[in-house]
Amino acid sequence: METFGSSGLLEWTGPILNGALVTIQMAIAAYLIGLVLGLLGATAKLSGSRALKGLATAYTTIVRAVPELLLIIILYYSGQQALNALLQWLEVEGTYDISGFAAAIAVLAVVEGAYLTEIFRGAILAIPRGHIEAADAFGMTRRQRFRRIVLPEMLPNALGGMSNIWLILVKDTALVSVVGFQELFFTTQQAAASTRSYFIFYAAAGVIYLLMTMTSNVFFNRIERRVRRGQPGV
Repeated sequence: METFGSSGLLEWTGPILNGALVTIQMAIAAYLIGLVLGLLGATAKLSGSRALKGLATAYTTIVRAVPELLLIIILYYSGQQALNALLQWLEVEGTYDISGFAAAIAVLAVVEGAYLTEIFRGAILAIPRGHIEAADAFGMTRRQRFRRIVLPEMLPNALGGMSNIWLILVKDTALVSVVGFQELFFTTQQAAASTRSYFIFYAAAGVIYLLMTMTSNVFFNRIERRVRRGQPGV
């Protein structure tokens, strides 16, 4: 039989809300880095360089094939050993640890960046070739062409995939609990174990994740309406 008292809920409300805040911070940081990696990866895949294209293809293929949980464990445990071995080889004194927060952001950003690479690549390919040629005819630099032509026309096509990646990322932050980092899911596990009120606390975590998702949907829907202004059906 599960037991639950109001004191247990009040005691854990603060830590759980703090864990939710950490989850949001982690997701935002990983998402922003993933966006940059995705743009770089898509640019490399669409470039005329066979070396860059091959490197980007290897990145998206390998990263999408390996589970995020395994990558987090490898970076958190093996990464620390590799870092300290490198510092020792460089004759740098002291040892350094990779925090669960940094490991989570790094892994999630790299993983989501691989998926965003394919989303951006498809969105760029959907831009009419004539628009790119017109920008070149006007003498635009690559930076100007990207800012004035590619980005505005790519964004409406990519936004749906970007929204899905964000929602997946928010849920994937729970994987960081395996290294004992105090995000929402790990804090919920601690609260449930200490009070033995498993249903109450896991249901509360589910509601918080649902609120995050619903708020994110509203945010992305507003952005989509803005970037699709003037298009049919909007």
